[in-house]
Amino acid sequence: MRIAVLSDIHANLVALDAVLDALGAVDAIWQLGDVVGYGPEPDGVVDRLRERGAVGVRGNHDAAALGGPEIEYFNPDARRAMEWTRRTIGPATRRWLSGLPERLIEAPFTLVHGSPRDPIWEYVTTAPVARRNLEALETPWGLHGHTHLPSVFRDDDGRTELLSPSDRSSIGLDRRRLLVNPGSVGQPRDGDPRASAVILQLDDETVTATWHRVAYDIAATQARMRRFGLPGRLVERLDYGL
Repeated sequence: MRIAVLSDIHANLVALDAVLDALGAVDAIWQLGDVVGYGPEPDGVVDRLRERGAVGVRGNHDAAALGGPEIEYFNPDARRAMEWTRRTIGPATRRWLSGLPERLIEAPFTLVHGSPRDPIWEYVTTAPVARRNLEALETPWGLHGHTHLPSVFRDDDGRTELLSPSDRSSIGLDRRRLLVNPGSVGQPRDGDPRASAVILQLDDETVTATWHRVAYDIAATQARMRRFGLPGRLVERLDYGL
């Protein structure tokens, strides 16, 4: 079984389509939240995920788009983009976002946006935070996003190991608990502007996670953002993956 794991698409349809094309045929698509926010095509992204039968969870930007109080914690650029998103999204997008749970079990994986302890807000960026979340996992392995950084936190006999995967990096999943972050499709923040995603390959006795970096037409997304008057800083940062 071949599963595409996507996170933090952030209404970037050009990046999403490039990733889906590059990954090829898959048996399932799992998304880890923040489908909307920042970017110029929230309805288009939701339409594409719905067409492809994607399942997944709600992120803080998705919750804010539905009118939630999460917007109060956004920086000025993120808030301005979210106010535009709220005015723009259609009823079908609202219904789809409102149906997303905060947590989804697809055994042997737990899917969340932030962390197993706090599925909406917590950032897993350090070993101590990761350790507490590995202990909180109800399944052997967890999938999360939110940081926009591809990473793996893995239990290693009581020590928490951090791996920072690059393009085509693969790891085998074994008896050790771990948290896998596929990175961001629509707004990478690790200094590489290419979209990031993971393929899970589940065979009879093995499970492998492989990261893929996919170049896309950044200028096309930026042109759409400028057309709708989205904040300039959000437009420019796509060039640098920051």
